[in-house]
Amino acid sequence: MAVRVSAPARLHFGFCNLSLAHERLYGSLGVALAEPRTVVTAEPADRVVCDHPTAREYAERVVSLFDVQGARVTVESELPRHVGLGSGTQLALAVLAAIARAHDREPRVRERAPALGRGGRSGVGVAGFEAGGFVLDAGHPTERFTVDAPDRGSWTVPAVAAREPVPDDWRFVLALPDADPGRHGDAEETSMRTVVEDADPGVADAIAGLVVRRVLPAAAEGDWGRFGRAVAELGRLNGKWYADEQGGVYRPPAGAVVDSLRASPAVSGAGQSSWGPAVYAVTDATHAAEARLAARNALDDAGCDGRVRVVRPDNAGARVEPNPNS
Repeated sequence: MAVRVSAPARLHFGFCNLSLAHERLYGSLGVALAEPRTVVTAEPADRVVCDHPTAREYAERVVSLFDVQGARVTVESELPRHVGLGSGTQLALAVLAAIARAHDREPRVRERAPALGRGGRSGVGVAGFEAGGFVLDAGHPTERFTVDAPDRGSWTVPAVAAREPVPDDWRFVLALPDADPGRHGDAEETSMRTVVEDADPGVADAIAGLVVRRVLPAAAEGDWGRFGRAVAELGRLNGKWYADEQGGVYRPPAGAVVDSLRASPAVSGAGQSSWGPAVYAVTDATHAAEARLAARNALDDAGCDGRVRVVRPDNAGARVEPNPNS
């Protein structure tokens, strides 16, 4: 049958530990967003037919994984590429789920994501696809770290250590500067390995206390003010690890946008998602209009063009349904 998959974006607030001195490595935190979304359709075919180059590569791998003849795959919409919203993982998993369901197979995205090169370091994108919400993943035992990048498919996706539904009245402000894409692919892999080999373990100790005493309680109690301040501090601490690789605690021009946006009383905290350039802040429905204006002004103050959105959280994950246009 023809299938349509709609997958949420995600924010990546940072990692719990990047130092080889501690017994667990990575452990990421993030949240699924209701918008923007990746939307993919698929139907059985006698070969892979897809006009989107990246989606076609994923489709070829998925067809091989399921040992089926082929699929006609269409990307109806996708996230902005490499800005910090999880575009690669959501596209890969949407293609996987669409083709699997089109052939009446179980996607089992957590099990099969590694074969598509996804979910090796951070598990937030996979967990967000599965069920949405705020997620803390468990990371990996540090003993598994190797100087050379592991072969695709040789890892497992980090387990979910904590998940909380995000209150319906929370909003996330997105400021997307018109800037070069964040690091990805081989460049990201090289940068991350450099960071891990040099990371100060003391930063991880500070983050551990922050997560236990501030982030998780605020998420559990639904307090957007405390949550926003806590994840923004987590991002700032992560930036100490990345400063040499990205040109500061935040990469330019994200740092200038963060500095301006976090001064607004309409938001709580502000930070950079993943490698940026996307900047986020936390607010609620009551303050959404004021927060949108603050983000617009923050881009202007930073001297850059860009887009602003205020979006709801996603507590459901990807939607898989029959394609109504087939």
